[in-house]
Amino acid sequence: MVKAIIHAVCLTSWRFCAWACPGRSIPCEAGAQHANPMGTLHGGMLCDIADAAMGMAYASTRGDGETCPTLELKINFLKPVWQARRQAIGRVVKPGRTAGLVECDTLDANGALIARATSTCMTLRSDQGCGR
Repeated sequence: MVKAIIHAVCLTSWRFCAWACPGRSIPCEAGAQHANPMGTLHGGMLCDIADAAMGMAYASTRGDGETCPTLELKINFLKPVWQARRQAIGRVVKPGRTAGLVECDTLDANGALIARATSTCMTLRSDQGCGR
């Protein structure tokens, strides 16, 4: 899981500030390179960080040899943001044997809610995840 997050960081060029609560909370900063044509943070970047936080939260409930790809993801953007520090906080709503529900709140530096995401994750065991 950590290797996947490192690859996502390289692709998106997020700058992680710290690991406040490993596996569930991702504080980060985004720069001008993450802006959409209107100058605000691109929604895909918020979606990416929320997906990472939710995936890590769900993965923390899984056993050895289990992986958990995202089946679906929905996000509501609640306010525009520019270059500032943000924190994505993932929580498991309902862990399941084959699928589970997770959610993520993304907050600005003042603790105001920027976006809320929900996701369904699938649990794959041992060789089920090979080649996916």
